[in-house]
Amino acid sequence: MQISIFIASLVLAASLNTCRAYNGELAELECPDDCDYSNLTSIPYKELSPNVYVLDLNDNLISEVEPFPPDFKVRRLQMSANLMVELKKESFNGLQYLIDVDFSYNKIRRVDIDAFDDSAGLINLEIQGNPLDDVEGPFIAIKSLLYLDINLSDNPLFVLESSAFDPLASLETLKMNHCNLTRIGEKAFNNLKHLKNLELMGNNLYDTNWELVLEQLVLLEYIDLRNSGLTTMPSFMFSNNQYLRTLILAENDLGDLNVKETIGNLQNLETLDLSDCNLTLPLSEDAFSNVTKLRNLYLSGNKLFASDLLLALSPLTNLQKLSLTNCGLSRLPDTFEKFKSLQELDISHNPLNDAFVKLLAPLETLEYLNMGYSNLSYIHPASFSKMTNMRRLILSGNDLENLESGLFGNLTRLESLELNFCGLRRPLNATVFFNNLTYTDLKELQLAGNPLKVSPTGPLLPKQLSRLEILDLSNCNLTFLPPDAFYWTRNITHLILTGNHFTTSNDLKFLELLPQLEVLDLRYNDLTTFTPKELTLNPNVEKLKLIGNPWRCGCSVAELWDWANLQKGNLGILEGSTLSQEHVSVGKTKRKKLLLCHYDTGTQPFTIVMNKTVPGRRPFINPQRTLTSTNRTWAKYVRESGCEQSPALQRHTRAAIDGYVSVINEDGIKMKYAKHGPNTWAAAAINAIIVYAALMTVIGLGYIFTRKKRAMRAAAAAVDKSN
Repeated sequence: MQISIFIASLVLAASLNTCRAYNGELAELECPDDCDYSNLTSIPYKELSPNVYVLDLNDNLISEVEPFPPDFKVRRLQMSANLMVELKKESFNGLQYLIDVDFSYNKIRRVDIDAFDDSAGLINLEIQGNPLDDVEGPFIAIKSLLYLDINLSDNPLFVLESSAFDPLASLETLKMNHCNLTRIGEKAFNNLKHLKNLELMGNNLYDTNWELVLEQLVLLEYIDLRNSGLTTMPSFMFSNNQYLRTLILAENDLGDLNVKETIGNLQNLETLDLSDCNLTLPLSEDAFSNVTKLRNLYLSGNKLFASDLLLALSPLTNLQKLSLTNCGLSRLPDTFEKFKSLQELDISHNPLNDAFVKLLAPLETLEYLNMGYSNLSYIHPASFSKMTNMRRLILSGNDLENLESGLFGNLTRLESLELNFCGLRRPLNATVFFNNLTYTDLKELQLAGNPLKVSPTGPLLPKQLSRLEILDLSNCNLTFLPPDAFYWTRNITHLILTGNHFTTSNDLKFLELLPQLEVLDLRYNDLTTFTPKELTLNPNVEKLKLIGNPWRCGCSVAELWDWANLQKGNLGILEGSTLSQEHVSVGKTKRKKLLLCHYDTGTQPFTIVMNKTVPGRRPFINPQRTLTSTNRTWAKYVRESGCEQSPALQRHTRAAIDGYVSVINEDGIKMKYAKHGPNTWAAAAINAIIVYAALMTVIGLGYIFTRKKRAMRAAAAAVDKSN
């Protein structure tokens, strides 16, 4: 039956996620290689095929795991975000094929040391986000384990004892981020001879003898100690870690760090992050003289001087990424001509002088340049002329009222251009680009926070930007855009207009020129009504952001609600229609971002008689209520309104005809019905017939194969008997 199952998964991939959507008796055809369940309180053992390789039980309500069926061949077991409190050995007996398990973000406090003794090939264990109890002795014994993630946020471990990881001799990756650790035992890692990757960020390891802790990790290649409470670093801290390639020390108070003595001898180092380390000692001339393989250097957030950088950075001719943001630099070091391979440069948030921008001109390989908020008021038109590989350019936060002609002309590979809060009075002029050239890679343009003056007619942007997909015009003091604003830029998929002053639908005629639009952001404008009619020519819209407008409670609200819920098949298309997880109370602070409307009346209290007979509206128990507030959430208003649903907007029509619709059946199993194409019942019926025929074919093939297999078994048995 295994071959027929595989054929079924191929034939039905375009129409069904599981055969149970048509016939509940075909459970054996479900997901032979990959199973995905949801909303479960226990594991559906009877539904499981022994040949399932990936079992996805993430985001359920499972609190306990019973033993799995015999000969269960699962390779990857995913049980993240459930309600489990312990991992017991008997739960995982017999899982000899298990390679990868994920129990992150449960409520696990205890783990049997021998929980996975039967899983001789287990390589990866993720158990981060659980409130594990402190243990004496080894944490877990898995000789084959290569990767262990036990990120324990808010768990008071405090001290990591020396014997905790002794049985994990094969471990290559260990993550213990945000574990509230204050000390690591001097011999805690002595048995981890093969460890290559170590993450300890977000702890407070002020009481740790680093020389002894790292002494045995001779194969260590990656270590992350970001924000780990380090204040001093002995010069011999990494003396036994000569294979280190990545060293992250950011966000530690290392004012007295001598870079040359502590780091300067790591000859294989490729990435060094010293961001926000409060460095007070100046970088010496030979600070990086022995680490010439360095590719990525992050020095942001430290007080630096151009004269020191000029000498210290000179040996680093192989640099590919350099970050000097927020370093208090008033001028740049005249050393950039040496960086022949530099791809990314961040010099933002420095009080630079316009004259020093010319020092960047030799950087022909640059792909990312951030000069945002750098006190610039003028950029010479030849500044970027050699940067023909530039992909992303950020100039935001500089007072650039005028952009010189030809400034972006040579940036023919540019993908993203950010000019937020630059004091621009008009959108980009065609003269800053080459004439008669379409910048085909330029997909994103950000102009937020500029006091734009828009002409009542004509295109907003030049023809050169005809391939633009993302446009940010938020907080630009706009009261309107002309109907032909996007005449040259009709490929826009994301349009951000938040924080402007649009008031009526007449201000939005420009939407008719955007047939590819997917996301429309109109938050915090002055709109009182908006209907689906405004989006008739925008069939691809999948996110509509309307929070923060003074919506009037009327049938246009109900119409838009029904359009999202019934026609589009996803109420979430209206951002703020439901309360998201991030809007739930945090401590004593409530953060609710919901769609609200107000009744157009000036008297309170007032009485409204709710219509109980409107189809599709769930009535209140008491249809006559005295309201003490004119403000309503859209959800409550739609429920209490007497607005009729449009006959064309029927839930089951949409579910059966025009979209992938996920439902939970009576067994708590998530089902996914497939898109059927054109919005007609005829098309749906034809597709249903095709799917049914395919299903019958699969069943027939399965039956034939089963008969053949049984015959072969019978023949083999007869031969054995004769022998």
